[in-house]
Amino acid sequence: MGDVLHALPAVSALRRLHPDWEIDWAVDPRWAPLLGAAAVDQLHLVPTRAWKQRPLSLETARQILRLKDELRSRAYDLCVDLQGTIRSAVVGRMAGAARFVGPDAPRERLARLLYGERIRTTATHVINQACELLGAAVGERLEAAAVTLPVDAEAWCSAMLERVCQGRPFVVMAPTAGWGAKQWPPERFGAVAAALAQHGYVTLINSAGKGDVASGDGDAVAAKVVAASGGSAHVVTCGIAQLVSLLRRAALLIGSDSGPLHLAAALGRPVVGLYGPTDPARNGPYTAATRVLRHPSSRRDHHRHAETEAGLLQIATEQVVAAALDLLRPAASTLETA
Repeated sequence: MGDVLHALPAVSALRRLHPDWEIDWAVDPRWAPLLGAAAVDQLHLVPTRAWKQRPLSLETARQILRLKDELRSRAYDLCVDLQGTIRSAVVGRMAGAARFVGPDAPRERLARLLYGERIRTTATHVINQACELLGAAVGERLEAAAVTLPVDAEAWCSAMLERVCQGRPFVVMAPTAGWGAKQWPPERFGAVAAALAQHGYVTLINSAGKGDVASGDGDAVAAKVVAASGGSAHVVTCGIAQLVSLLRRAALLIGSDSGPLHLAAALGRPVVGLYGPTDPARNGPYTAATRVLRHPSSRRDHHRHAETEAGLLQIATEQVVAAALDLLRPAASTLETA
């Protein structure tokens, strides 16, 4: 989810400059709803997670061949890999575009061997890197543009909030992440929820249930947060559209480096980000109302270790509560004044 959200500002900027261009997107089906309201003409669904589960099946081979035919039928002038992984580079190569452009220093270095052209980026944040890469590929200067996200779960959101929050302000927590090293302990999230309850805030825990927002163990992590909160936290099962509607109304999101954190940032919501092995200068929330906590001992490491990174464990519950209240107090003062 984060990769899609990081690429959207660049693609939105390109669409505004060239409304007549045909712009398509190859995307994992899980994240396709994020693009439903975006300025994209056609989506190519790439179910790599399912292919990985059955790599040798005949049906997987058929789906890959169908995707290749679908991509090539569009006769693209240009394909740009904004993700920089071997997987995305292989899909880009399959498209058979007249030009295939990627970053000179992709996230997975072997991906660069598949590009026809490589562009060196100098920006620090991944959103600005995407603007630099896509802009250079088309010969334009792109500035990150505001993105449009789906708005089709408002009725669900209103009913759920009335039932659970009963008019009280709420904070959303996203306690899971792409891999274990990025996840702050659920027991500490629960302690933060208990502390915020003393200040009048309900805490809602984002869980995908059988969906795809959280990691596979999202329900177990959410249950631990609720248990540690002493009943101050409540699990809310969300798909993409529901999560967008929920975050639009949230007073704050607290989370590890994860898709929901970047979604809240894209919606302009206040965010407390808990960072360890990923660098917030590159992957931090792209919004003004932000408090990013990272211990000086943390070092960038994208190896998918299962255990929480040692530096991330140095972030204390009290620090997170203080950062959250620091962002929540201005909003509360505004409401009192109004």
